Amino acid sequence: MRSEAQALLLSLALLVGNAAAAEPASAPTRQQVNAELDQLRADPELGGTHKQKTLRLKEQDPFKKTPKKAEPNPFLSWMRDFSRWMTDAGRVMVWALAALAVALFVVGLRHWVRVRAGRVKGVGAKLPSHVRDLDIRPESLPEQIGAAAAALWQRGEHRAALSLLYRGALSQLVHQHAVPIRAASTEGECVALAAARLAPERSAFFGRLVRAWQLAVYGARLPESSSVLALCAEFDSQFRTVHAA
Repeated sequence: MRSEAQALLLSLALLVGNAAAAEPASAPTRQQVNAELDQLRADPELGGTHKQKTLRLKEQDPFKKTPKKAEPNPFLSWMRDFSRWMTDAGRVMVWALAALAVALFVVGLRHWVRVRAGRVKGVGAKLPSHVRDLDIRPESLPEQIGAAAAALWQRGEHRAALSLLYRGALSQLVHQHAVPIRAASTEGECVALAAARLAPERSAFFGRLVRAWQLAVYGARLPESSSVLALCAEFDSQFRTVHAA
């Protein structure tokens, strides 16, 4: 059937060509041509007419404006930056406070350890019973040291009177005022240690007493009676308290 249709088309083409070449009198009429075309359209092998779709790029309008992006709000940008800064600053502050707390804890702990160690050392340290062969035990001394020393001096026992004053002062410093005097401490060391713990007036009194003692022991001469009796009278008032000044 398809071959017959092709043959029909070929014959139509020859007919039109012959008509064009022939004289105008032998040319087919319009009715004849239309009849041939209708016969061709009616042929089912030719398929008739049909539509075909193709894709192509859409042309853009050069005059159409591209929408602009909305500009950022300055206030919102500032708030966002401020919030980020606050977050970073808060993190730094937390770490700084934590470091400060640790430092305070370490300092407090060291202070507590030192105080505790000092107390334990003070409790565990054995107090001397003698300082350079001088007995400073409280039980070896009279209750009224000044009055007893004055009585010895007036009886002519000058060295014993000065020894009693010096022993009594050392005993008070060691047992009542916690002055760290040791068995081998010299007179000068005792004066320096007492000055660090006693009030100025009491420290000066102890210095006068030590000089009177040194004058008799190392200088081979006795101090004046008035100065010794003054030391005896003032002794009980200077060392009657049990608390360190």
